[in-house]
Amino acid sequence: MPFNAIVLSKEEKTGFSCSLKSISKQQLLAQEGDTLIQVTYSSINYKDALALTNKGPVVRQWPMVPGIDGVGIVLECRSGRYQKGDIVILNGWGCGETHWGCLAQYAYFQSDWLIPLPNNLTPYQAMVIGTAGYTAALCVERIIDFGIKPHHGMVLVTGASGGVGSIAVALLTKLGYQVTASTSKIDEAHYLQKLGAVNVIDSQILKEAGKPLQKEQWSAVVDAVGSHTLANACAQTQYGGIVACCGLTQGMSLPATVAPFILRGVTLAGVDSVMASYDKRVTAWSLLAQHLDEDILSYIGRIITLNECVEVANKMIAGKIKGRFVVDVNK
Repeated sequence: MPFNAIVLSKEEKTGFSCSLKSISKQQLLAQEGDTLIQVTYSSINYKDALALTNKGPVVRQWPMVPGIDGVGIVLECRSGRYQKGDIVILNGWGCGETHWGCLAQYAYFQSDWLIPLPNNLTPYQAMVIGTAGYTAALCVERIIDFGIKPHHGMVLVTGASGGVGSIAVALLTKLGYQVTASTSKIDEAHYLQKLGAVNVIDSQILKEAGKPLQKEQWSAVVDAVGSHTLANACAQTQYGGIVACCGLTQGMSLPATVAPFILRGVTLAGVDSVMASYDKRVTAWSLLAQHLDEDILSYIGRIITLNECVEVANKMIAGKIKGRFVVDVNK
């Protein structure tokens, strides 16, 4: 059962390489797991882009099949948790980092890493959402659980044209919140307005160093950017508000002071999608399946092939794309 997969390698003499290769079933089953999946779709997330371009220390074992997202059909499940023919979703769990991921036609996982595909989503729609959208849902849930209601005021979404941001804008809008979207692609404001953003602002105004406390503007924030953007978002959050932080496209630093936290009672909530519990995953995916309609997902998503992944990854790192790229691994 040879099959196609993107393989990342790093050798002392030749350095980093990324290529489409044929993999044997024996090589795949040498990975830790109990469930064999025939992958239908994967997707390109920012972490995948870092791995595919070798622009960040994502991969920790070599060789590696990247792809932190996947949806596919169960072929075998030795644990008994799933039956042959079940359709399941994989997000995170170190796949594409320490365990072979889903930019391949087949994958082998632990069954407790997987969740069932919600009944009202197609496999393609699940990968339009992907880890980016699932992470956005985790952020939105933190805001809801914190007690922020739509009438409390505007919600800021940073990195709004990206995968996390696009889904966050659409989901918050469907839930009745008013959203201000921050983006570097200000000339494509119509994209975010169609997703529901009330205001679209140039991300550059958040990327520079700002005062420790600024005008209170946001009842809550979904931040996928980090660095000065996150610091300014905290400084602009209303008294008692919350900032859900899940990304670092500007950087890992946090050049902030304690002022927003001790003078305005702002809460900075870290959101991790990689190791989230099964229950959190199912809840997040249920929220997405319930509130994201077909038209929005069709608008956000675009299909590419395995051969196009590196090109898209380079554009993603350069900040030149918007929306979500779904990989048809069988093309």
